[in-house]
Amino acid sequence: MKAILFNPTIPRFLVTKVLSAVSRAAVWGPTSPLQYRDIAEPPLPGEDWVRVGVRLGGICGSDLHTIHLDTSPAMSALTSFPFVLGHENAGTVLEVGRGVPALRPGQRVTVEPALPCVARGVPLCRNCAAGRYNVCLRTTEGHLSPGLMVGACRDTGGSWSAAFVAHHSQVLPVPDGVTDECALMAEPMACAVHPLLASPPPDQSTVLVIGGGVIGQCAIAAVRVIGSGARVIALVKYPFQGDAARRLGADTVVLLRRGDRYFDEVADAVGGTLRRPMIGRRVLIGGADLTIECVGSGRSLDDALRLTAPGGRVILLGLAAVPSGVDWTPIWWKELRVTGSYIYAVEQWQGRAARTMELVLEWMAQGTLRLGDLVTHRFPLHAYRDALQTAMGKARSKAFKVVFEPNRK
Repeated sequence: MKAILFNPTIPRFLVTKVLSAVSRAAVWGPTSPLQYRDIAEPPLPGEDWVRVGVRLGGICGSDLHTIHLDTSPAMSALTSFPFVLGHENAGTVLEVGRGVPALRPGQRVTVEPALPCVARGVPLCRNCAAGRYNVCLRTTEGHLSPGLMVGACRDTGGSWSAAFVAHHSQVLPVPDGVTDECALMAEPMACAVHPLLASPPPDQSTVLVIGGGVIGQCAIAAVRVIGSGARVIALVKYPFQGDAARRLGADTVVLLRRGDRYFDEVADAVGGTLRRPMIGRRVLIGGADLTIECVGSGRSLDDALRLTAPGGRVILLGLAAVPSGVDWTPIWWKELRVTGSYIYAVEQWQGRAARTMELVLEWMAQGTLRLGDLVTHRFPLHAYRDALQTAMGKARSKAFKVVFEPNRK
């Protein structure tokens, strides 16, 4: 089958690093780690596994960071190469192992991509036993090669192909009435919901969401779907992102500008005061009670710390790796609580335990959460260069979620 493989050998890594400084196209060029080619379908690792045919495979911001080679080298210790990219998915069950009675071929599903202890066939670590498989301690152990999730493990494959394999515990049936587009969006939405459920923002608080891409839009939707009436300020790069943010529940939209001119609008929105230091960017006295950072750049991280109120909380959803130019002073000066989050877990919601993606699919089935419109562009696998260029060129394409349709010719 055709697939998009990521194989960062040292020569390819070094050549691409040098060339990409001159041309973005180097990250998908002939000498890059990215390869479109024929591969064998991965075998089922055990009787409790299934094979999923891909209907839609999403391009996530983390995939783009991977392709651009700007993720932390530390993550390579938790990854096995080469692997097929893609963890966001909507698919159809093609094959079930003999130990999977609850699923059937032809069933429409989405797969929770995390590969914790259960999928690896090892005794549950203390975190998995508590339902916190998002911080599994054994992601390099068991009968699978290292990998935090499908799309970063050489044994499972990924959604940038015609099919991949998943442990039955990862597979979630898609409710009738939930479109493939919404099913694919369940995974990024769960990423935004998870860090908010443990401590929902109070109605009288102010939430600043930095970033107008898919995760930023999901963060805004997450505040609303969990029932918070907090005031939401969206700091976005492009006007079309601001329009979407308003539709999903943002009260105020601020457009990013050169320098720190947009600080004035944020200060007005939160009732804060700006002070100018001897050199450098202005300092905000006051700020948002909660800031959700959804970009992961040095500038966005610096903004998140500067624009959060004393005693406030900062959640990093933007896959920050090795940022530069971040002034950490606000952390101690304002006594900020800075936490990170990248996937999901077992949540407590309205008196019951449920996985985050299960909750998201329920909300979608009930009609209280509609995210299918964020899927804006579709490409066959062989047009992967066009797809990546579209995902990376939002100013021109006005893209949110770009997806592959692997079975499209």
